[in-house]
Amino acid sequence: MRSFAPILLLPLIAACATAPAPVRTAPVQTRPAATPPPQEVRVAPTTQSFRAPRVMNVPGLETVIGKNETALANLFGPPRLSVTEGDAKKLQFVGTACVLDVYLYPLQPRGEPSATYVDARRASDGLDVDRAACVRALRR
Repeated sequence: MRSFAPILLLPLIAACATAPAPVRTAPVQTRPAATPPPQEVRVAPTTQSFRAPRVMNVPGLETVIGKNETALANLFGPPRLSVTEGDAKKLQFVGTACVLDVYLYPLQPRGEPSATYVDARRASDGLDVDRAACVRALRR
């Protein structure tokens, strides 16, 4: 039995052995990285044509869709957020029940922006809620 003890320890001793060190080679000579040419900024072409936005058609939103900023403020009170980008506008109205985002776009060339799309979510976790129910909850 004593003669088998060193044989049983042999795998444990072999596990402690290290692998040979990798052979290092000389680095390959490379050319220095060339800086890319500066990007040309292109301005979108200006066109005289007007593209009308799609207007949301959902039952229960008749009091919101098609209204301008003043009419929406009369309906819900002052918006918590008003963001203008180009000729578009986003108004955000907040209550305990929900957050209502109303997107306004001009319906004709050089026209006043009108509500064309509505999105609603819970204030607590951001999950979508019924848009018409949110409109009803936020009305003054």
